[in-house]
Amino acid sequence: MNQTRLGYLYGFGAYLIWGFFPIYLKLLRPAGPVEILAHRIVWSVVFVALLLAAMRNIGFLRALARRPRALAGIATAATLIAVNWGTYIYGVNSDRVVETALGYFINPLVIVLIGVFLLHERLRPAQWAALGVGGAAVAVLTVDYGRPPWLALVLAFSFAGYGLVKKRLGLPAAEGLFVESAVLALPALAYLAWLTRSGAATFGHVSAGHTALLVLAGAATAIPLLLFAGAANRLPLSTIGMLQYVGPILQLGCGVLVFHEPMPPARLAGFGLVWVALVVFTVDALRHTRRTRAQARAAALVPAEAR
Repeated sequence: MNQTRLGYLYGFGAYLIWGFFPIYLKLLRPAGPVEILAHRIVWSVVFVALLLAAMRNIGFLRALARRPRALAGIATAATLIAVNWGTYIYGVNSDRVVETALGYFINPLVIVLIGVFLLHERLRPAQWAALGVGGAAVAVLTVDYGRPPWLALVLAFSFAGYGLVKKRLGLPAAEGLFVESAVLALPALAYLAWLTRSGAATFGHVSAGHTALLVLAGAATAIPLLLFAGAANRLPLSTIGMLQYVGPILQLGCGVLVFHEPMPPARLAGFGLVWVALVVFTVDALRHTRRTRAQARAAALVPAEAR
């Protein structure tokens, strides 16, 4: 199998797992969102530590300990991903899977918005149009819900911020996930210990299957991230950008078809506007990528003495 096909396999694998993740989270009830989050953090540390030990790649920790700015960045990334995970778990287990899907649909638009306000990037006209349509979608959904779609907005902004910090850190997937989870592990363990002492923990008290599913939350967190890293190393960024819509489409399907969450006309119209914005955004990105590649090829053909 060539590397491109392997990249597609990894990418689809990652987004299929993320797309059907709401079904997995529903199986973890009656555990509350914070208990699920704590187990997800703790078992992620265990899973990735075993993986790194098998890869004989623990030595990176010594080099990282000598980079205080990187450690501060990792703490920021860990906080953002904890907010994202906790919000997502809360959304799924409070029967708001459709709204969580919306968060990941609008995530690319939020990334562009962050680029404008934090990185002072200049947008192309089509990107401004996509942002305008996306803003109109949020307004329509605010009217439909009777409130701003806070859950979706928190998911979109926290994940976009996480992506920005991760890009600047430049850590490999397994090593980055291990350190981020390790930063969160102590408060997670403290919470689980308090929950156990108060008699409110579900771990080990519901069924053997439920306990096993909580333990497997670490692998369920790490595996799609590792698959995504494998895809990102083998596929063009534009292809990854197209694949990222697989996850929220499947999540939306789970919310509407599996969990029978309501999808009234106004909400459908809001999602329709989001999809229009994403089409404009994606088409513009593909055109820009092709144009950039064509210019690079043309420049490469110019003899050195003519430059």
